[in-house]
Amino acid sequence: MELSEQKVMDLVNQAARDHGLAGKVMVKQVRMNGDIVAVRMQLLGQVATAEAKGKLAAEVEKSLQAAGAGGVQLEWSLPPGGSGASGAAGATAATAATRASAPAQSNKAQEAAPTVLPQVKHVIAVGAGKGGVGKSTLAVNLAVALQRMGHKVGLMDGDIYGPSLPTMLGIKGRVPQLEGGKLIPMHVHGIHAVTIGSLVDADKPLIWRGPMAHGAFKQLLLDNTLWPELDFLIVDLPPGTGDVPLTLCQLLPLSGAVVVATPQRVALDDCVRAVRMFQQLSTPVLGIVENMSYFVAPDGTEHDIFGRGGAQTEAQELGIGYLGAVPMLTDLRRHSDGGDPTANFQIPALANAFEQIALQMLKQLQLNAKAAPTLNIT
Repeated sequence: MELSEQKVMDLVNQAARDHGLAGKVMVKQVRMNGDIVAVRMQLLGQVATAEAKGKLAAEVEKSLQAAGAGGVQLEWSLPPGGSGASGAAGATAATAATRASAPAQSNKAQEAAPTVLPQVKHVIAVGAGKGGVGKSTLAVNLAVALQRMGHKVGLMDGDIYGPSLPTMLGIKGRVPQLEGGKLIPMHVHGIHAVTIGSLVDADKPLIWRGPMAHGAFKQLLLDNTLWPELDFLIVDLPPGTGDVPLTLCQLLPLSGAVVVATPQRVALDDCVRAVRMFQQLSTPVLGIVENMSYFVAPDGTEHDIFGRGGAQTEAQELGIGYLGAVPMLTDLRRHSDGGDPTANFQIPALANAFEQIALQMLKQLQLNAKAAPTLNIT
C-alpha cells in the first residue's frame, strides 16, 4: 500500500479515537523519506497519562508499518505555553524513546481531564469553510428536525463574530434568565438555545482577537450556561478554520461534525479545508450537506444555479458521507428572517430535506458507534 500524507493523518487520527483521545491529538507535520515516515503530533491540553501516550505511540507505529512504512518516528510537540503531559516525552522523541520513557514520566498533571457536559450525550459541530453558505440555517433546522423526532436538543450559537440565532429563532431583544449567575438557555421551537447575540448590542461589531473569541466561546459553552440533559447539542461554529473550531475540539469530545457547502467549485475548495481541519483534529466528519442545491421557481421548475450535486461528488472523492441537499425556496428565507424555523416543516420540500439530513446523520453516528472499540474490564 502506498502511503500518502493524508493516509498517515487518517491512521494517526484513527489510533487517537481508538485510545479515547478523539479531538485531543493534532497532527502537526508529516515527513516521508522513502519508506521512512516521521510524524509530529501535539496533544491539545493535558489530557493523557504518559502510559496512554506510550500506548498511542505503539498503535500509531503498528498501523503505519502495516500500511507499508519501513520505519516510523514520532515526535511530540508542546502545546502553546504547555508543559507536563504534552511535553513530557520531549519535543523530538522517537517512537521507541517515547515508549521507553513514558512510564517514568507520569504525574498528577497528566491525569485525564474530568468529563465536561456529562448531561449531553452527543455534541455535534456544524461548520463551513467559508461564510454565506447557509451554515446557521442548517444548524437551526437540524436542531428542530431532531427535536421533532423526539430528541432533547440544545443549540449554541458559537458564531461569535456574526451570531444569527436571535433573528432565526425569533428571540431578538429577549434577555436570557439567570440562575446562580449562569445563563438558562431559552426554550424556543422545542429546543434549548444560547446565543452571544442575546448578550451584546445587536448593531455592535464584535472586534475580538483570537484569545477573546476563545474565552467568550468557552464561557458560553461551558462555564456560564446551565445546559439541561440533552440528547444532542448542536454547535453553530464560525466559518473557516480558525481559533473557535480549534477551541471546541480541545474542550469537548465531539461525536462528529457536519460540514455545509454550496455546489460550486469555489465553495467546495473551502469545504475541503474544513473537512481536513476536523480530520486533523481527530473529529469524525459525519458528512457534507449541500445547501442552495437548486432553485425552485414559482411555477415549480427547478434550476441548478450553482451546479447541483457538487457537494455529493466531493463527499465521494473525500470518502465521507453525503447527508443530503437543501433547495433554495422563498419560504426558507422568509421563515428564517421571521424567526420561525418550525414553519419550514409545513413545507414538504423543506421538511423532507431537513428530516433526511437528520436521519442520515443519525445513521452515521450509529455506524461510528458500531465501529468504535469496546473495553471489557474484569
